[in-house]
Amino acid sequence: MRNVRSDVLIVGGGLGGVAGALAALKLGANVVLTEETDWLGGQLTAQGVPPDEHRWIERTGCSGSYRQLRDAIRAYYRRNYPLLPASRADPALNPGRGFVSALCSEPQVNVRVLEDFLQPYESRGQLRVLRGAKPIAVEVDADAIRSVSFTADDPDDSFTAEARYILDATELGDLLALGRVEHVTGAESAVETGELHALDGPADPLDQQSITWCFAADYIEGGDFVGEKPAMYDFWKTYQAPFWPGPQLGWDVIQGVGLRTRRRALFKGPRDAEGLDDLWHTRRLLSNTHFPPGFLPSDIVLFNWTAMNYWLRPLVGVEPAAAEQALSEARQLSLSILHWMQTEAPRHDGGQGYPGLRPRPDVLGTSDGLAKMPYVRESRRIKAEFTILEQHVGVAARPGAHGAEEFADSVGVGAYRIDLHPSTSFRNFVDIDSWPFEIPLGALIPVRVDNLLAASKNIGTTHVTNGCYRLHPVEWNIGEAAGALAAFCVREGVEPRQVRNTETLREDFQRVLAGTLGIQLSWPRFGALDESHYFAYPLDDKPLI
Repeated sequence: MRNVRSDVLIVGGGLGGVAGALAALKLGANVVLTEETDWLGGQLTAQGVPPDEHRWIERTGCSGSYRQLRDAIRAYYRRNYPLLPASRADPALNPGRGFVSALCSEPQVNVRVLEDFLQPYESRGQLRVLRGAKPIAVEVDADAIRSVSFTADDPDDSFTAEARYILDATELGDLLALGRVEHVTGAESAVETGELHALDGPADPLDQQSITWCFAADYIEGGDFVGEKPAMYDFWKTYQAPFWPGPQLGWDVIQGVGLRTRRRALFKGPRDAEGLDDLWHTRRLLSNTHFPPGFLPSDIVLFNWTAMNYWLRPLVGVEPAAAEQALSEARQLSLSILHWMQTEAPRHDGGQGYPGLRPRPDVLGTSDGLAKMPYVRESRRIKAEFTILEQHVGVAARPGAHGAEEFADSVGVGAYRIDLHPSTSFRNFVDIDSWPFEIPLGALIPVRVDNLLAASKNIGTTHVTNGCYRLHPVEWNIGEAAGALAAFCVREGVEPRQVRNTETLREDFQRVLAGTLGIQLSWPRFGALDESHYFAYPLDDKPLI
C-alpha cells in the first residue's frame, strides 16, 4: 500500500473540500484532496442540487471566491453555448431560469469550472486530487490523527495519507466516526441546549433529517420513456407517513413554512414561462428560452422536492447494512416517483401520466438518471470549542435583538432560514426565521483532537442550527476558512485552538481571511425586522443600509 504525504489532507471533495483546498493552496501549503466519487463539488454536482442561497447573494453575504465560482459558471455558458444576445448580455444570467436560485446550472458544467480552479495547482505539483478514494480507517496517536487509510475502486490503488493537518469535508463526517473523535448525531434535547425548537424529551441520536436522491429529466411531447416498474413501487404507492397529507406518490405535500398542505404538480403553465411554482420551473437547470429555436429539444430539470424526502431509516450511527438499506430505499423512492409521474400521476389537462418525461442519465453522469450520491442534509457534528445554538441566530430565540450574535472569531457569513426537513423519527418540518449570521472559528475546532478541522456540515452546530448552516455558500465558506486555518498554522508553527484563543493570532488570521482571501467576516447593517414576511427571510423587503 502506497503512502502519500502533504501539509494538508482534505478528505471529501464537496464544496467545503474544494474551497478548503483552494484556500490552503493560495497560502502556500501542499495539499492532497480525496473524493469518493469521480466528481468534485458534492451537493452542487454529485448530488445534483442547484445552490440554495439568500436573496442578497449577488452583492453581499458570501466570500470572494464563492462569487468567483458563480461568475465562472456564467462565463462558461457565455463562452461555450449559443446563447441568444439578450441572454449573453445579461449580467445575472441564470442558465436554467429555475426560481429556487439565481444560478441554476448543469452539474457537469459546475464540475468543469471547479476543476479549472484547481488545475493550475495540479500542474505545478502543489495539489494532488485522488478520486474514487473512500476513507476506511484512521490512525490516532493521543490527541492527533497520524494517518488516514483509503480504499479505491482498484484494490491496488489503495493508499494511506499523512499530513500535518486534516480536514474532514466528507458528507457524513466519516473521519469523526473512524477516528473516535467526539461528535454528536441526531437531535439534542432542549434541556441540553435550551433551544426553543430542540426536542422536549431526551436527545435522540437517530433523529436525523431526511435525505433525497435527486434525478434529472427532460420532456419530449408525444414520447414514451416509461421503463420497468421499480421494485418498491407498490410499497411507495400506498405508503403514507402519519404527518403527510396523502400517499407518498402524489402531488400533495407539506410546505415547510407554516406546515401547510400544497399541491405542486409537474406543470402549472407553459414550459417556456419563468417563475411558475411547479416542479418544472423550480429547479430547471437549462432553459431552452436562452437559445435559438431547435437547439434544445427540451428544458432540463432537476427533481428535488419534498415528496422525495426519505425518512424511514437514518444514515449515521447505525450498522453498515442498515445504512445501505436506507440508501437503497431512498433510490427506490425517487425511481418510484419518476415512474408514477410517467404512468399514473393526474395531469394538468385531466389525463393520466406523462410518458414523455425522459430520464437524463448523461446530465448526472450515471446509468439511471439519479445523482451519483444522495442529497445529505445532516452530518455527524463535532463536539466543538464553540457550539452554535438557536439562541445565537434564531429570530424567535433572540427577542428584542436586531440581528444574530456577533462573534469575535468570525471567519465568514451566511444566511438561510432554519430549515429542517422531516426526520427519521417522523417529525415534520421545522422551518423558522433566522437572522443573517456569522461563522465562528470555534465551531470548526474539535474539543480534543489538535490537527483535525471540520470543513463541511460537520461543524459545531446543533440539529436545529444545522438547518441554516448546511447550504452551498456556507459550506464553501466553512471549508475555505478551515483550509486557510490549516495553512496558516503550518506557516506560523501554531495550532488551531491557539489561533482562536490568542487575540493577536486571531486578528492576524482574520486579516489573512479578509485581505488575502477576500472573505467577508460580518454583515452590513440591516433595516428593521418585518415579521410579516414569513416565507422568505425575516428581512425580506428591507434594504441593506
